[in-house]
Amino acid sequence: MKVKLQKDSIIIIVCTVLLAVFGCIMVYSASKYSANVNYGNQFFYLKKQILGVVIGAAGLIACYFINHKIFKKFYWIFYFVGIIFLVLVFVPGLGKTSYGATRWIGFGSFTIQPSEIAKFCLVFFLAGYLCDGDKLSNFKHILITLTLGGIYCVLIMLEPNMSITMCVAFTLIFMLFIGGLRLKVFGLLIIPAIALILLLILMEPYRLSRIVAFLDPWKNPLDEGYQLIQSLYAIGSGGVWGVGLFNSRQAELFLPFSESDFIFSIIAEELGFVGCTLLVIVFVVLIVSIFKVGMRANNKFSAFLCFGIGAIISIQVILNIAVVSGSIPPTGLPLPFISAGSTSLFVFMSAIGVVLNVNRQTKKESERPLNAKN
Repeated sequence: MKVKLQKDSIIIIVCTVLLAVFGCIMVYSASKYSANVNYGNQFFYLKKQILGVVIGAAGLIACYFINHKIFKKFYWIFYFVGIIFLVLVFVPGLGKTSYGATRWIGFGSFTIQPSEIAKFCLVFFLAGYLCDGDKLSNFKHILITLTLGGIYCVLIMLEPNMSITMCVAFTLIFMLFIGGLRLKVFGLLIIPAIALILLLILMEPYRLSRIVAFLDPWKNPLDEGYQLIQSLYAIGSGGVWGVGLFNSRQAELFLPFSESDFIFSIIAEELGFVGCTLLVIVFVVLIVSIFKVGMRANNKFSAFLCFGIGAIISIQVILNIAVVSGSIPPTGLPLPFISAGSTSLFVFMSAIGVVLNVNRQTKKESERPLNAKN
């Protein structure tokens, strides 16, 4: 089978491969010390990450060859699949609890994080639901969309997982906006959304303590403020050029979750401002290319899919960097393609495969009239 890739598809593939390979290198660098101490094997996390890349690559290739328009017929199924995954974490014996949060399901050492899958299920649902007609001019459909998206947010909050909840909520608002929601209505939605975020913070003491730690981490440097302080030490130590790859000090059990949620801090420490800038540039090129594919799509469903996938990646990158740099209160959120986590790698790389298929189908359909003439 002859496969001819378009320019944007090549750019997207190159960026994805660069990020995935770089992620493996940084996961090893950030975890080799802790993995050796805790598991007696410095390659423990690296092996899992490489497996995640292999599985993710398989998902990308499969999604590239599956016509994405088939998914439109099943958008309600995607919605309920996401719900089922999110509910499964609360099933005794199936849900896995760590650090006070039940965010995983699995058997033995095999685990997956349902919220990573669910957020993309919601994108597929929204793309299918919003593409038919001008639903967002009707308040009933706006209310239905918000309610259905809100159910996802509530289930994720119950884990609890504030960071993914924010990612899902921002993605929902973004897709409503590109779907044609009027600015006046959009503005009215922001007010209750902000009020809800404040309420959720006040409902849980630990979230309020994180706010306090964010405002002044040195007030309690050995407890709530510890992780942010260690992250800032790592970023500050990196300077312009960094201390060198594999030379992080903060990864030696000083910075918690250095291989996952706070891996950007280790990147800043080892590769400095220059390395961080190059990484951000790769992300920007990837996201812009995804949006370009969406803008060229010849139907709303394809466009919404690309915009939703691009939104999740961009929102998650922004929130992750903002957290580790102390720009917003601490909350756990992986850096796409980089942080340790096989579930995250699989869903993000599979989503890239969907974008590539959108580009492929758009190109084929644009050439069809010419082929018919010949």
